[in-house]
Amino acid sequence: MGDMTTDIIAHDVKDLRLAEEGVRRIEWAAREMPVIGQIRDRFAKERPLNGVRISACLHVTTETANLMIALKRGGAEIALCASNPLSTQDDVAAALVAEYGVSTFAIKGEDNETYYRHIDAALQQAPQLTMDDGADVVARLHRDRTDLLAGVIGGTEETTTGVVRLRALAEEGKLKYPIIAVNEANTKHMFDNRYGTGQSTLDGITRATNVLWAGKTVVVAGYGWCGRGLASRARGMGAHVVVTEVDPLPALEAVMDGFRVLPMAEAARIGDIFVTLTGDINVIDRHHLEVMKDGAIIANSGHFNDEINIRALASMAEGSRHVRPFVEEYRLGDGRRLFLLGEGRLINLAAAEGHPASVMDMSFANQALCLEHLVLQETPLDVAVYAVPKEIDAEIARLKLAAMGVAIDTLSDEQVKYLTSWESGT
Repeated sequence: MGDMTTDIIAHDVKDLRLAEEGVRRIEWAAREMPVIGQIRDRFAKERPLNGVRISACLHVTTETANLMIALKRGGAEIALCASNPLSTQDDVAAALVAEYGVSTFAIKGEDNETYYRHIDAALQQAPQLTMDDGADVVARLHRDRTDLLAGVIGGTEETTTGVVRLRALAEEGKLKYPIIAVNEANTKHMFDNRYGTGQSTLDGITRATNVLWAGKTVVVAGYGWCGRGLASRARGMGAHVVVTEVDPLPALEAVMDGFRVLPMAEAARIGDIFVTLTGDINVIDRHHLEVMKDGAIIANSGHFNDEINIRALASMAEGSRHVRPFVEEYRLGDGRRLFLLGEGRLINLAAAEGHPASVMDMSFANQALCLEHLVLQETPLDVAVYAVPKEIDAEIARLKLAAMGVAIDTLSDEQVKYLTSWESGT
């Protein structure tokens, strides 16, 4: 059970005595988040979120902390819970409560019951806005807390898996308030998903196993933006990369990017390290596990721990043991050993620190500006899943470039006219 002794704000965290270390790490991350810094300073002056109640279900990391600080400076009343049982940084959770006044309910390694109790705690304030990473808050509201739906203005969703769930909800006509798909912003998925997931997934697997990537055959399941990022970085470390896909277009792209593309049934026989990044279920299934090499390492970087059929793996095993932090060895009847990392959960957050702050700067800038956009609407948006407004996407890219000291050209009047006319020809 977390520390619930203080009466400063409602919370459930591991230990408030960790707050000092959390503050240091939050401040370190802030150095790499200049866009959020600019938004924080503007929000502090303009207070666009004054009195607005926000329930957020996000990975409780140093980067998330800097987003929470910016929103609080803008006047928001925030209740934060974790979006994954293994992604919380306990010192950050403590710092958010003790130093920054953000009501936080998150403990690394919390069980399933505690996870949903924390979601319920974050909803207790009757939110006007929701922030999700995986759509668990939206699902809880629509299934179990329908009494709170009338008060919700809108929400945002951070990740691919959550957007898939929300679009399914909307297509069934059951979505009850508008949500902006932050994941669809170019300044999110082209950078966070590709560069952030690529680097942090490799980092998490390396920290968990101390494996040498050079010379290994690495099987990357899914060639979306996350898969692209991991595949390119694994190749950069000297690995032989195999991609598996179900969609012919990204499969063709992987081939033309120089990767070997195989069905998983074939890749399973030759892989040393397997990583799923698809957002689907049982991407690695029993028949794949049955043919894997002795010593194969299996990890996931998709949002939920559904991508690997862990039940099948457990049923196939004669026994299992914990051999390193975040590494479980399954001993099969034929003598093979398969190693599952981080309980099949997001390995980049379970065993590492998640995405570098620099790339989360843009993702969380999208979150902050989209929440402001929802609040400032004169007329409430119709119920739907929306793309991030193009002007927000472009403004974030502009701010990031400026912070990096990078200048670009602007169109002349002549060039603008040329691009908007039809008269010119051969």
